[in-house]
Amino acid sequence: MQEIIIATKNPNKAKEFKKIFDTDNYEIKTLLDFPDFPEIKETGATFEENATIKAHTVMEQLQLPTIADDSGLAVDALFGQPGVLSARYAGDHNDAANNAKLLSEIGGTPEEKRTGTFVTVLVFANPKNDQDLVVRGEVHGRITNFPEGDDGFGYDPLFYVPEMDKTMAQMTLDEKNSISHRGTAIRKLEQQWQDWIVL
Repeated sequence: MQEIIIATKNPNKAKEFKKIFDTDNYEIKTLLDFPDFPEIKETGATFEENATIKAHTVMEQLQLPTIADDSGLAVDALFGQPGVLSARYAGDHNDAANNAKLLSEIGGTPEEKRTGTFVTVLVFANPKNDQDLVVRGEVHGRITNFPEGDDGFGYDPLFYVPEMDKTMAQMTLDEKNSISHRGTAIRKLEQQWQDWIVL
C-alpha cells in the first residue's frame, strides 16, 4: 500500500484528504505519525513558497509522496496583509488577537474597500515526479466591522461572503466546504492527481 504524507499535525486536515485517496491503494499519514520530525520553518514570501518548503522538506526526508498547504487572508486595503503571516499576525495561532489586530488595522476603511480573499495553495510533491502538482483555491468577500457567527476558526467570524449573505462562521460545515478556499483547492487536487502521480 502506497503511503501519502500530509505535512501537518492537524488531524482535521488529514480527514479532508482521506476521502480523495479512499482506495485500497493508498494510506494517508500525517506528521503526527512521525513525532520526531523537526519543526519546519515557513520562510517563504508567498503561500506557494511556504507550501513548497513544507512539501519538499517532508518528501526529501521520508522519500514519500507529500501534500502540504499554506493558507491565509489577503486584505486589499492592507496591501495583501496578513497574507502568509495570517496565523501569527498578532500572536502565534491566537485567533482572538489576530482578529482584534485586523479590525484595528482596517478601522475607518469604507465598506466598499474592506474587500479580501481567503487563499489556499496545495503542493503535492513526489520523489518520482519531476514537477510538483500545485493547485490554488480562493474565496472573495468583505471584512465585517465586528465578529459574527460562532462556528469556524481563524478569521471566519470577520469574513462575509456576499453570495451566501453570511460570514464563514455563520455557515454550516457543508456550506463552508462548498465555497471555501480549501474546499476549492481540494476539489482541484482530486480532479488532477491521478493523471499526475508516478508510482
